[in-house]
Amino acid sequence: MDGDDPHIHVESKVVRGVAAVRDMMASTFGLAGDLPSLVDTGCGLRAPYAMTSPRPENVTCLACREHARLEHLRFADEIERIGRMAGSTVGTADAKLAADRHRDLAERFSAAGS
Repeated sequence: MDGDDPHIHVESKVVRGVAAVRDMMASTFGLAGDLPSLVDTGCGLRAPYAMTSPRPENVTCLACREHARLEHLRFADEIERIGRMAGSTVGTADAKLAADRHRDLAERFSAAGS
């Protein structure tokens, strides 16, 4: 990663990002670890965390937008499967709401560059 990359990227684990895990740990246990200075991105680069965003409107790297779109679609399918499983703690209606939210994000990543 050189300092000349002007693009905003997404983390490679856009659905389960570092910041989201950090926020969950902080709210659950009152622990807040430092965010990494560099993260793996959807396009395969390592970029400064400050040059990433989970928001479709901010991401300018085309490969990262496509990566995020596919990850959100995959996760939406996974959530729906979990909601249909016998004994799941996630109900069908809640799973559908979460899946719809991720499909909406996928659509926004698709349209962000249009």
